[in-house]
Amino acid sequence: MASFDLNLARVFVLLYESGSVTATAEALHVTQPTVSYSLGKLRRHFDDELFRRTGRGLTPTAGARRLYEPFQRALAEIDGTIRQADDFDPETMPGRFTIAMSDLGEATLLPRLLRAARERAPRVSFTVRPFDVEDAESHLRRGDLDAFVATPVLNTHRTVRIPLFQERYVGMVASDHPRIRGDAVTLEELSAEHHATVFGPSGHLAPRGVLAAHGLLERVVVDATRFSMLPYLLEQTDLIAIVPEYVGEVFTASHHVRLVRLPFETELIEVALYARHESSRSPAQRWLVRFMSDVLGEQVSPAQLPPYAVR
Repeated sequence: MASFDLNLARVFVLLYESGSVTATAEALHVTQPTVSYSLGKLRRHFDDELFRRTGRGLTPTAGARRLYEPFQRALAEIDGTIRQADDFDPETMPGRFTIAMSDLGEATLLPRLLRAARERAPRVSFTVRPFDVEDAESHLRRGDLDAFVATPVLNTHRTVRIPLFQERYVGMVASDHPRIRGDAVTLEELSAEHHATVFGPSGHLAPRGVLAAHGLLERVVVDATRFSMLPYLLEQTDLIAIVPEYVGEVFTASHHVRLVRLPFETELIEVALYARHESSRSPAQRWLVRFMSDVLGEQVSPAQLPPYAVR
């Protein structure tokens, strides 16, 4: 193994993480035939196919899965040693990043991110794409996205999931709702009201799941496409919606709506940042992940406070 070319290890790690000869070639600034030639050398060296082509790209074999961790760890240590000379400096270097968020993220987390960027990295700018749970991971692998923020747990060996904060669900109604008067709603009241839900690619499935678990889906009178339109709908009707608590608090500051506690416990929502593995990131992308983790991880959600009793 002493004569093993370190460049082959980098090709292997990038192929493993991206599942694409094209993406690997672009990351290394070489041609696709060069990557294919390197893959051939890797296969001969280890006497293993290493990757099989499927409809979702290159899928690693069992042998490749055994090799990935030691190769990735070794490259991370080497990259860490030389990184100081290769860091991205947002104070002196312009940078434009493409990130994906749900409409909830755009309404609540994006302002926080941009406020911090204006203070700490004024030469940095962002392009924001809508988050689609079906496509976000593949866009990240192909380099169309630098990072994305999501609540669904996407299990993939090709991306890294970095937890940011947790929160819980609450009810949201018009400030002057004609029947729900207090700061909590009973199951009987919830069953008597009509509901608004969101049905789409944002990944927030829990509100509809909660209603289904209590036999209340038949009380839904509107399925909207975006969470951010709910406060506009609720402040002009007598509907109720189940929303993440922090998001609801942001909406109460700008709309005539208020929050009410639900009559049952709901599963905590964990908001996370997804990015490429560190060895696959550019210096600018490494800065971005640190920056987003720092800024959005500072979020103190109501879910992190002591639980309250439902009245």
